[in-house]
Order: sequence, then structure tokens, then C-alpha cells
Amino acid sequence: MAIIAQARKISRLATQLGSVNGMLYLLNQALARLSGGRAGLYKYYFVAQPIVAGKPLPASASAAIQLTAHDDPIVAIFSRPAAIIRERFARGAQCLTATVKGRFAGFLWLAHNFYLEDEVRGRYVLADPARQVWDYDVYVEPEFRLGRTFARLWQAANQRLAADGIEWSLSRISAFNPDSLASHQRLGIQHLASGIFWVVGDYQFSLVTRAPYLHFSNGPQRVPEILLHAPTKYRAS
Repeated sequence: MAIIAQARKISRLATQLGSVNGMLYLLNQALARLSGGRAGLYKYYFVAQPIVAGKPLPASASAAIQLTAHDDPIVAIFSRPAAIIRERFARGAQCLTATVKGRFAGFLWLAHNFYLEDEVRGRYVLADPARQVWDYDVYVEPEFRLGRTFARLWQAANQRLAADGIEWSLSRISAFNPDSLASHQRLGIQHLASGIFWVVGDYQFSLVTRAPYLHFSNGPQRVPEILLHAPTKYRAS
């Protein structure tokens, strides 16, 4: 019965992720389990989403989106460790925060010039910061996920970025997250590159479809730097 259950799991993963990504996901799970969390295999897609201001959503008396400063009291209840939040602000990241009836509902973070990966070692550099931005950690509190909080966050970000002349928002998506891939596809993303990161303790081996292509790291002082160019123009999806 265990063999049948495992075969069904593999078949389901192959349907959701594709055969290659499904096997990589299973390998990642096995490495993490056998190493006590000290090893893993990660695959990312680097994508670009066109910035379109679009038509505003209907106004809401109870919902608001604001650019949040590091000393805003709402930062204290963010659903991330305080040290991580402080580090993001120290690097110059911007945070758009959503509230509903005065309650924290979610956030979206933007980085300019570069982004330091928080799951593996990687520094993603924007080739043209005047046209590009990096978006990450888009989060909505569970009780607000059926409403318009997610859409309002993206709308506010697009309007702000469009006003600043930004044309593309770049991000990375886990190849093991089909829901995220599907939602980004609906936003008109274009694929820029992909990368596989194999981590064993302090050691990391990276294989990326952009320079430096191959990279070996034996500690936090050695980080692969990946230069990402935005598409020259929007191509209908």
C-alpha cells in the first residue's frame, strides 16, 4: 500500500509541477529529511511582470494601502522576525502595507538596485534600476485572502511604480509552487532565467541560465551575483 501511495504522490506532483520539477521537489524533501534540514535542493524561475497602472479598484472606506516607514507602529505586528524587517529597511527596501478597518491585512516589499536572496545565497542585481524594481514577500493575512487585499496591494504598487517611470517588476518564483506560478502567469509575466541551488550545510552549488552560470560557495562570504535584464518591451502572454 505504501508503494501505491508513493506512486500516486509522484503522479500528482508530475501533473502539478511537471515530471522534472516533481522529481526535484521529492529530492529536496528527501535531502531535508535525511539531513535534519541542513541540505536542500531549490529551483527558481526569475520573471518580469509589466507595470501597468490600470483602472483603480472601487474606493473602500475600510481598506487602505500606505507606504510604511521603519518607525511606524504597525511594523511591530508584522508577521516576520523583527531582525529581518530591520534589515530590509536598512537596505533601503520599501514596504506597502494594507489595513482593513485599521487592522494589519498584508504587505508587499520592493527593492531597488539589488535583492539578497533569503532562502539560499544569491544576489540578484537589476541591470537598469531606472526601469526595474524587485518585488518580494507579498503576504496577506489568512482572514483577508478571500477579499480584495491582494489586488489592492498590487494596484497600489503598480500605480506608484508607473508614476516613477518603472516599467518592470522582477521576482523569483519557486518551481515547486504551482499556485504562485499560475497567479503570476495571469499577471503577464515573462521568464528571464532559471536557477537550481543545491545546499549542503555551509556549501552551495548553483547552476543558473545566466552568468555566472556555475558557482560554488563554501560560506556566506561567497555569494553568486546574477545580473537580470528586463525585457525590452511587453509581449502579450
